[in-house]
Amino acid sequence: MGMNKILLSLSLLACVSLSSSPSWAWPQKNNEPIRIVVTFPTGGAPDILARLLAEQWQKELQNQVIVENKPGAGGNIGTDFVTKAAPDGHTLLIGTIGTLTINPYLYKNLSFDPQRDLEAITFLASTPNVLVVPKQLPVQDTKGLIQLARSKPYALSYSSSGIGTSIHLSGELFAQLTQSKIKHIPYKGRAQAMPDLLAGRVDMSFDNLASAIPLIRSGDLRAIGVTSAQRSSFAPEIPTLAETDPSLRIFNVTSWFSLMGPKGMSNHDVAKISADVKRFMQLPEVREKLAHYALEANPQGPQALQKQIQQDAKRWSKLIKDNGIQAE
Repeated sequence: MGMNKILLSLSLLACVSLSSSPSWAWPQKNNEPIRIVVTFPTGGAPDILARLLAEQWQKELQNQVIVENKPGAGGNIGTDFVTKAAPDGHTLLIGTIGTLTINPYLYKNLSFDPQRDLEAITFLASTPNVLVVPKQLPVQDTKGLIQLARSKPYALSYSSSGIGTSIHLSGELFAQLTQSKIKHIPYKGRAQAMPDLLAGRVDMSFDNLASAIPLIRSGDLRAIGVTSAQRSSFAPEIPTLAETDPSLRIFNVTSWFSLMGPKGMSNHDVAKISADVKRFMQLPEVREKLAHYALEANPQGPQALQKQIQQDAKRWSKLIKDNGIQAE
């Protein structure tokens, strides 16, 4: 065999070897671990997604993959930490609709701007909330709820897990679109809010779909509509709010979760991580785990994520300003 043929054979062998290796070749930096920062405590959707990513990457990488929970200030502490990290792919952030599109307008004097200081990598998953009322409330659907709210300004109340959460702002948006006046009652969390809702001391709430489904199917809560543009595959019998009343035709609020990095990451690294996440999210075992929490895999790339951040930031900044909402 001539020298040219030998070189050609070696080149082809190298291509085959590379194509059969894992899709992600992480930068080697003295075996520094890869950190996925979660800005909320363990157990919630951001933490679940981070640990699924860590588990998968740990199988493929020689580097250690660590999930670090840095809760506090509505997610601002962990987000600020990532904005100050080196943009080398070793520190990543699970971003949420709250930390990326609500907090910048809710909190004064933030030390960072998510759109300026973070790199959009990819969507991870999304889930709708569902508007629910206690079984004692004498309404069966959206029209009945709107009629009751309009007839008795501030007589009805809705609970949330805190000021400035997507659940709170969903209630503000509902009141604005339906031209009704409803009293907001914030709690420290869902666990504190739910007993009052079930007892009828609070009249409505925009609850997490996965958490609400058992109470809806037991008859303790009545589902009025999901907050997303399309019905959820996890509860297709529940209509969307947009289809239940003309005043709500533009109502579309979905809690989404994303993967972000420090600003300045190379386009190559962003593209590789995004492609790796897309491959991972298509695995049947991953989708099965996500479905348990009513999370829909949604691995769109950086351009789609950046567009969503800009759209949601525009919407929530106006709503927060119009209603004079500030974090406590």
